[in-house]
Amino acid sequence: MRYEQWTNMALNNEAISPDDALCILEGTDIDLLRLVTAAGDVRMKHFGRRVQLHQINNIKNGFCPEDCGYCGQSKISCAPVKRYRTKSEDDIVAEAHQAKKNGVFRYCMAASGRGPSPKEAQQLAHVLRRIRDEVGIRTCLSAGLVSDEQAEMFKEAGLDRLNHNLNTSESHTAKIVTTHTYQDRVNTLKAAKKAGIDNCSGMICGMGESNEDIIEVAFNLRKMEVPSIPINFLLPIPGNRLQNFHQLSPSRCLRILCFFRFVNPKAEIRIAGGREYHLRGMQSLALYPANSLFIEGYLVTKGETLESTYQFIHDAGFEVEGVDNKKPDLNEGHIHGDKNILNPKTAFVGNET
Repeated sequence: MRYEQWTNMALNNEAISPDDALCILEGTDIDLLRLVTAAGDVRMKHFGRRVQLHQINNIKNGFCPEDCGYCGQSKISCAPVKRYRTKSEDDIVAEAHQAKKNGVFRYCMAASGRGPSPKEAQQLAHVLRRIRDEVGIRTCLSAGLVSDEQAEMFKEAGLDRLNHNLNTSESHTAKIVTTHTYQDRVNTLKAAKKAGIDNCSGMICGMGESNEDIIEVAFNLRKMEVPSIPINFLLPIPGNRLQNFHQLSPSRCLRILCFFRFVNPKAEIRIAGGREYHLRGMQSLALYPANSLFIEGYLVTKGETLESTYQFIHDAGFEVEGVDNKKPDLNEGHIHGDKNILNPKTAFVGNET
């Protein structure tokens, strides 16, 4: 097996072949520890032992006209989502302050919906300015489809990154959502990049996609030079159209993360939704290909506590970027106190209602 060659190719920013890509994802004679070590060598070259923490603030929940089959906020989902309109600016800014106290590297705001109206875009720009001026923390915004004009407004307001995940390949997209196209997503990423905002875009694995679909997404993100790639693993939430395709195991998730590291060696690879549920006791190994993760949950599901996340990072011999690596005060409050928390069909320790 060509572990050392894959490492060297990635360190030289050379693309691996489609045959090697399939080997990494489905080869029966892969030694998982050697694969993780090979991907880890690439990660260490570009990021050392640092782990970036990101935190999602679901600033608007539900009321979405889209039919994404994986999402509890979708118009076709029966999941018991607690709907609420956009939080007040003061609340969003206060939660940004709390995120910074928690050692968060980047504060990520997510607003449900197809995309912001002109009025909503202006409100988002105003709160972005306040966070830049009053908090001084890096920001990422996920607000659906964004136009060129809105992207320019967000850039002027101080936005660092705009998130819009490709989620899956172009051919598989129609099986996941019908109310927008793959090209719509690409156009939003292009609008952000044109305005000078870094792209944040990744995928959701475990939605019935093939290995070829995963390969397509990874190489498209490489082609677009996306610097931030969150990898989500589908959570089977009751009420959502897409349930468990029985594609994911801890070793499968590790293979996917390693593959994305080889294809996008300089990118920030983030372990996103589903890490606790699918990686389980192998989360520490995921820090070798990946160099960032979300803390305290996602959009509609709760993750491990901040304290537990700090503990497993330190136990694995890594350090949290941007802090002194002493545990922060964990008793001052959490961002997710007023949001819906849903369970997948099979519960796991740390995921609670």
